[in-house]
Amino acid sequence: MSQSESPRYAYRPIIDRPDYDWPGGRRLALYFGINYEVFDFGGGLGAELAPAKSQPDVMNYAWRDYGNRVGAWRLFDLFDRLQLRTTALLNADVIDRCPGLAEACRDRGDEIAAHGSTNAQAQGTLTKREERKIIASVTDRLAAIGARPTGWLGPWISESDHTPDLLAEAGYRYVLDWAHDDQPTRLATRTGSLLSVPYSQEINDIPAVIARKQEAHGFATMLQDAVTQLLSECDRRPVVLGVALHPYIVGQPHRVPALAKVLQTLRDADDPRIWWTTAGAIADHVEQTGVAV
Repeated sequence: MSQSESPRYAYRPIIDRPDYDWPGGRRLALYFGINYEVFDFGGGLGAELAPAKSQPDVMNYAWRDYGNRVGAWRLFDLFDRLQLRTTALLNADVIDRCPGLAEACRDRGDEIAAHGSTNAQAQGTLTKREERKIIASVTDRLAAIGARPTGWLGPWISESDHTPDLLAEAGYRYVLDWAHDDQPTRLATRTGSLLSVPYSQEINDIPAVIARKQEAHGFATMLQDAVTQLLSECDRRPVVLGVALHPYIVGQPHRVPALAKVLQTLRDADDPRIWWTTAGAIADHVEQTGVAV
């Protein structure tokens, strides 16, 4: 049944909320959500470089697989040079299909957040029972590598009517599916509230590069402009920018230099208003201070 508005949160304009700081008096929380994803060979969902002509779709499958085999490791090098932790958004099937990749995220100190089992299937198509089972399985598999997740991003940003309730019941503290705000907000669930941490569908390489056909320099300019604009506002309110990246897209050799240049420029500027952080640390701060609406 359709509804005129989401039952998960009420409207409240960003100009009418409590003011607060991020740790150290900072005002812009900036984090990078890196999507480590696996796909099916011969079917299932997946971004396309060009429309598939037949199955198995060797071209698009191999293009996506490049991210786990090469692009991810190139991004590790970049974020190592920048001395930045990221939020690793992991399909749990990565553990079995790409041995060592999930462990590399863990070992470099990245936050591990859950991203379903696989990106070959949209979560919102599952029954309630199936979805509860998937959430439990993903949680247990990620916990088994020593990184029990507290944050969730649904594959393809797909939710059922029950998803927030099931995540809260499973012990998740925050979700990244809702791109409706520049601040963390609370989503109503049957067992209380679940924190929504902003995750961009704009500063996100899939919509930018694949859907809008932008190239690396255009995407890097979007990132720089977003930071500039948010810094111009942050004296009035604290804000969050989550930058969404996929190793099979920005991990391509011709795209890394533009991204590296803008990030190095921002790091070198050492703006005291920017908190370089993770989605989980943002959730921690909000929970500790109780500031989210």
